[in-house]
Amino acid sequence: MRGLFKSKPRTPADIVRQTRDLLLYADRSNSFPDLRESKREEKLVELSKSIRDLKLILYGNSEAEPVSEACAQLTQEFFKADTLRRLLTSLPNLNLEARKDATQVVANLQRQQVNSRLIAADYLESNIDLMDFLVDGFENTDMALHYGTMFRECIRHQIVAKYVLDSQHVKKFFYYIQLPNFDIAADAAATFKELLTRHKSTVAEFLIKNEDWFFSDYNSKLLESTNYITRRQAIKLLGDILLDRSNSAVMTKYVSSMDNLRILMNLLRESSKTIQIEAFHVFKLFVANQNKPSDIANILVANRNKLLRLLADIKPDKEDERFEADKAQVVREIASLKLRELA
Repeated sequence: MRGLFKSKPRTPADIVRQTRDLLLYADRSNSFPDLRESKREEKLVELSKSIRDLKLILYGNSEAEPVSEACAQLTQEFFKADTLRRLLTSLPNLNLEARKDATQVVANLQRQQVNSRLIAADYLESNIDLMDFLVDGFENTDMALHYGTMFRECIRHQIVAKYVLDSQHVKKFFYYIQLPNFDIAADAAATFKELLTRHKSTVAEFLIKNEDWFFSDYNSKLLESTNYITRRQAIKLLGDILLDRSNSAVMTKYVSSMDNLRILMNLLRESSKTIQIEAFHVFKLFVANQNKPSDIANILVANRNKLLRLLADIKPDKEDERFEADKAQVVREIASLKLRELA
């Protein structure tokens, strides 16, 4: 007889609704204050299982691939109400495994399409304050890697990245990248790179509008940092930004600055070969600029012998014909420069 009363299998939408309801038990201070602690713990165990079930639907497992229809149902229900908001604010109250699962669920949902639309982007556009919450998560040592992963996935949406770039949050990354916790600093650096390279037209617009303060901070806080890893990551990212065609107007202005040239020449003298080579890729833009300001040309002429000796010693570990060709061109250009009268 027992078989006649089997419960109906839960749909993906049912699991989302259950998760949403159980999240109320995660915040001990705001919900069910009179509930016995043992009962609350029981609910949190159920919550962890529900979050694990959501992850299983979205990612599949070793025996089954995810089913697109189930993923679409889950995604639609998830963004119908305030499930994401509840999950983010409750995350510190979950155990480590549940936090990891929740992070993977939120990350995956940013890529799920329903009727050819990324409905996560629509939801975040209407609830953009969640990005303020996530970015401040970098300051919480226990939560930073979870919130950082979610933040990075959310800025895959151009509308969200634009909000972050237009806010004061960008300035926080100059600090986050240099946090003493290596893993958090590395995660912040990966996010900063994503923010400044993924959406090319949005990034170009941001840089044109903010180039003065942005590159001033970039130079002083990152390229001239006392931390080797910070300098290495920063010079690599600077090359990626300036060599992108979308940023040609910004690049032209950057390579017309004496202060910028001074910093790059100092980086060429670094003991680290990696930094030297990345610095060369930016330095060559100053040399290749056919409309060099006179003061730039004159600095290159005044330091010609030192620069040529320095360039002769910069060699990648592996043979690189493109690098050698670029270097030969830079050497010829510097050798042929003449002093100019300043305007």
